[in-house]
Amino acid sequence: MSNYLRGLAWLPLVCLLTACGAASEDELRQWMTAQRNVAHPKAAPISEPKQFQPENYVTAGEVEPFSNQKLTQALKRDSSQAASNGALIAPELARRKEPLEEFPVDSMAMVGSMLKEGKPVALITVGKLLYQVHNGDHLGLNFGRVTKISETEVSVREIVQDAAGEWIERPASLQLQERSK
Repeated sequence: MSNYLRGLAWLPLVCLLTACGAASEDELRQWMTAQRNVAHPKAAPISEPKQFQPENYVTAGEVEPFSNQKLTQALKRDSSQAASNGALIAPELARRKEPLEEFPVDSMAMVGSMLKEGKPVALITVGKLLYQVHNGDHLGLNFGRVTKISETEVSVREIVQDAAGEWIERPASLQLQERSK
């Protein structure tokens, strides 16, 4: 019976809280409706559009885009570019490959330099092998040619294809790698 009395004691409190919740919700809805009716959005007026002024299309003295003359000019330009590209890569394709042309330049490391018979020589490692490189030697996969050897760097000129498929020269270098202990 004591449980029954405890339940009855809580009943008025629960009813009171439920009644308060419904009344405050109705008041809130009325306030929101009143605010919605009072508030008016302020929109800036749109400016008038500009008047369109058509331009005359004048073709006198210009080459027609689909004419044979324009096509001939484009073909001559392409053939001259192909000839200059061929002149850049042709000597590279005609010569015998050197041992260091089997490896990419980024797999090589310069570990030293020295003078041999008064000429600079770079010491380059690939894997566990050590190579002596002179000015004019070839290395790398992109037709690389050694252009300069200093105490701390080997400068290389590579021939690569750009996005348009044309052969271009690109500089590369190998920096002296210090031994870690």
